[in-house]
Amino acid sequence: MSVGKKGFSSIDQVLSKYEPKGDKQRRISREWQDYAYRLAMELGDTEHTSLYMRMCKNSPRYILEEALIFVKGANKVRSKAKLFMWKVKQIKEEKKKEKEEK
Repeated sequence: MSVGKKGFSSIDQVLSKYEPKGDKQRRISREWQDYAYRLAMELGDTEHTSLYMRMCKNSPRYILEEALIFVKGANKVRSKAKLFMWKVKQIKEEKKKEKEEK
């Protein structure tokens, strides 16, 4: 489709920008599954998507978000996935210590 009046794009053009790159699109029926898949894509670790699905289902979202922000801010990282897992573990340990102190 071509650009319509006043520089607007067709809905097909807009949505085609958001298709996942790489492997086949998977069946996603829950929001946390979508988040897990996007997380795996962001970390460049799509072969372990099921691990991220389990984490997203069982872990609080704020912990995963905090770890992802940490990874995005890191420079010259060999493995974003390993750094992410380490940070999630560290955050969970900190929260556990805070709970024990109360």
